[in-house]
Amino acid sequence: MCCDLKRRFLLLYATQKGQAKAIAEEIWQQAGARGLEAEMHCMSEMDKYELETEEAPVVIVISTTGTGDPPDTARKLVKKIQDRTLPPDHFAHLQYALLGLGDSEYTFFCNGGKTVDQRLQELGAQRFYNTGLADDCVGLELVVDPWIDGLWLALKEAFLLQKEKGGMSSVVDAVSSPLSAAPPETHLSSEVESLKIEDEGVRSSVVAPTTDSEPSLVHSVPPVSQSALNVPALPPEYIEVQFQDAHGENPHPSSLISEGSTFEVPVTKAVQLTREDAIKTALLLELDIADTVFDYQPGDAFCIICPNSANEVEELLHILGLSEKGECFVSVKVKQGTKKKGATHPQHIPERSTLKFILTWCLEIRAVPKKAFLRALVECTSDAGEKRRLQELCSRQGASDYTRFIRDSNVCLLDLLHAFPSCKPSLNLLIEHLPKLQARSYSASSSNLYWPGKLWFVFNIVEFPVCPTRRVSRKGVCTGWLAELVAPLLHPNKDTVDTKGGSCSTEKVTIFARPNNAFHLPEDPSVPLMMVGPGTGIAPFIGFLQHRQKLREEHTDWEFGETWLFFGCRHQDRDYLFKEELRCFLENGTLTHLKVCFSRESSAAEVAPPKYVQDVIRLYAKDVARVLLKERGYFYVCGDKKHMADGVSDAVVDVLSMEMEADKLEAMKSLAALREAKRYLQDVWS
Repeated sequence: MCCDLKRRFLLLYATQKGQAKAIAEEIWQQAGARGLEAEMHCMSEMDKYELETEEAPVVIVISTTGTGDPPDTARKLVKKIQDRTLPPDHFAHLQYALLGLGDSEYTFFCNGGKTVDQRLQELGAQRFYNTGLADDCVGLELVVDPWIDGLWLALKEAFLLQKEKGGMSSVVDAVSSPLSAAPPETHLSSEVESLKIEDEGVRSSVVAPTTDSEPSLVHSVPPVSQSALNVPALPPEYIEVQFQDAHGENPHPSSLISEGSTFEVPVTKAVQLTREDAIKTALLLELDIADTVFDYQPGDAFCIICPNSANEVEELLHILGLSEKGECFVSVKVKQGTKKKGATHPQHIPERSTLKFILTWCLEIRAVPKKAFLRALVECTSDAGEKRRLQELCSRQGASDYTRFIRDSNVCLLDLLHAFPSCKPSLNLLIEHLPKLQARSYSASSSNLYWPGKLWFVFNIVEFPVCPTRRVSRKGVCTGWLAELVAPLLHPNKDTVDTKGGSCSTEKVTIFARPNNAFHLPEDPSVPLMMVGPGTGIAPFIGFLQHRQKLREEHTDWEFGETWLFFGCRHQDRDYLFKEELRCFLENGTLTHLKVCFSRESSAAEVAPPKYVQDVIRLYAKDVARVLLKERGYFYVCGDKKHMADGVSDAVVDVLSMEMEADKLEAMKSLAALREAKRYLQDVWS
């Protein structure tokens, strides 16, 4: 085996939204600068690598999706290594390092990476470097950057081990050489920075701005404003965009989806569930699925393919100077001679479509820009002060500013282009750095048994108010679009009223299934269940109760367990969702216990009423413990992760601790056992 091959390591990534791929590409770039060859593949490309015979070290970057699942691109490999007939020494020859990406807002943090890591260990593989778990909740870079920094020494030791096993030449020198050890970063002086224009080799001196005011998106203060900066290497361009004279039709947005069958279905009903003066506006929509083979169970989720705001697309075209080109067809190709490893045509960009179609249906223009994107935008910015600030925001020294003013402020590309008006990115840059526009997931709020051919779902219209980093208010990409789409149903006029006196609509949405394999009713109807769903978290439980009511009507000889629902909202007269439906479920016995609390209601009573669902759960500690511990019941939680679900699990731990007369650690173990047995189930979002 030649020297070049012996400097090689296998680099695998599995991504859902592109983050793991971007990090793998960063590792690939740094490896090249150190004289190493990273053979990079998506984990799904199993015909291009073979772990069973791999002698080189393996570096894995893998994200987590859904309720702790590996991403779609990892499913084949995960299924393969989960084969329980494999011997415990199946991967005894393998050295690997794994970086998992996740979000601690969710219960099964980094579970995609943990699943692969644990299984490789069980099959005899050896870690040559500690597993890294990066948290998107606080910023992936807090773990990713130091993990990559430490990877090179770990690889050096892994190559040494290989040398001892099979004899190896010069690779250790290549890894540890002072010349190759310098990370591929641009170093900027404190007051005058040298800006490297990659293509032209031009250098210009720029004075870093100073300010005594508070820091903001566009202004920095010492020490950042006076620091030498370590900025990421400039990502290589790999996309070429050409305008064409051709005419024709755009593809249907459903052609961009690879997850399975899609269905275009009409919206047949829309109801505003909240009063006009409620803090949040909740809508119920009904879809007609009677003419499709779409099937679902209560508790399942499904996805809606949605477009970006037409106004925001027009605004972006205007800023880019492309307003006249919106309806022109474009050809998107991989740039010849690009330095980007494994550059391929993005799967979410059609071979042929109009520019407006790409910006409307393909690219997530609301995405929070990654640091690599900011680094690329530096080269498109002419104003020296703006250029410096963008460099600060993508630098290590400006990490806290990036978190505060971009990540936590939910800044998007349009916000940046308004804040830095001299920044004029090219179209190819947007296609390279903006992620795929994701379909939005919603929980079914109905039962197909109760409403054959119908699918309900409930959502709040998401609002992003004006703030220092956002000069205009915005609505959620999908919820804002849906609200506008069904406005005629919510506010009917003579053109939208049918002969039966109800409102009708010709509007359609495209959906596809996203089954939830766990969040379902117990197979045994006699098992008791407790449901916790404040606000729109009640959605799947309406489907549960509809389903249970229909079963009770059809099977009068069956035994049904008791049902509890803990619901909370702000005001009982403004945002008490499904109030009448719940009253009916209670009266006919489908719902055994309904416990409701109102967080913003004042009370003249000496003892304050419970404000939140977790407070109510503590009031019924004995019943909760009885259902979970003695009657082997199920406990479901749906809703906001940070502000509710964590509080509920804490309350359940307190209840178990008190009723079991055990310390908190034992109670936490009991809750973990309930999760493992899939009797404590969550459907939560952040």
